[in-house]
Amino acid sequence: MSKIIRTDSNKVLSKAVEYHNFVYLAGMTADDTSQDITGQTTQVLAAIDKALEVHGTDKTRMLQAQIWVKDIRDRDAMNKVWIAWVPEGGAPARACVEASMADPRLLVEIMITACK
Repeated sequence: MSKIIRTDSNKVLSKAVEYHNFVYLAGMTADDTSQDITGQTTQVLAAIDKALEVHGTDKTRMLQAQIWVKDIRDRDAMNKVWIAWVPEGGAPARACVEASMADPRLLVEIMITACK
């Protein structure tokens, strides 16, 4: 039986789950919710970099991204940060939708699947 590695787990979720050289990240949100969409997206992408590094991979190995924005009108500003962060030629399959957030101060949430 293959080993499942769970990182930063609590009763509700794990921050990441690794199985068969795939890394599934939970939806990541900004810690500093006083920032605008650009600042929050920058924070989230930095958190994704750290979480992937813990599991021995990085953004060059992304397969899929799911992005939720509080206001779809912020999509262009979020995309500017996203495009600068994604490696050249390494864009994952992606969805981006508007959604009500659990905390109204959150403007973006991003969930990534990557391989090792």
